[in-house]
Amino acid sequence: MSRQANRGTESKKMSSELFTLTYGALVTQLCKDYENDEDVNKQLDRMGYNIGVRLIEDFLARSNVGRCHDFRETADVIAKVAFKMYLGITPSITNWSPAGDEFSLILENNPLVDFVELPDNHSSLIYSNLLCGVLRGALEMVQMAVEAKFVQDTLKGDGVTEIRMRFIRRIEDNLPAGEE
Repeated sequence: MSRQANRGTESKKMSSELFTLTYGALVTQLCKDYENDEDVNKQLDRMGYNIGVRLIEDFLARSNVGRCHDFRETADVIAKVAFKMYLGITPSITNWSPAGDEFSLILENNPLVDFVELPDNHSSLIYSNLLCGVLRGALEMVQMAVEAKFVQDTLKGDGVTEIRMRFIRRIEDNLPAGEE
């Protein structure tokens, strides 16, 4: 019995490591394809956005989470359900703005950066920028325009990885006249 349980853990660890290494290969290739880090950062964000637009369907089907009523509830679902479901981590939610329209996700352990060291010539690379795009794309599909950006990164010597999220506006559905 313990062998089967151990196999499940080993399998998840291998899948996680394979994902991490595959992501690393993707970032490496983008660094070769584009001349500067800013272009790579934009491409990672764009790719993440496209993933988020599609991933939200899977998330809603698998999580059984209903519609969030405010940005605080959205933050809880992102941290406690989405990150746990897809990356196996639960970031903490901190640094709420007084207006309640901004918060930070603190990742004590970012699985995307296991086995990674940034070369000196890529100091402005935002290695995990794909995550910001995923968050933007997924939330846009549930009618929330947000900004997501890295403000701290363990790859750049910071103690934690911090993603700052800012609510921009609620996106109104534009239905054709006569349809509801």
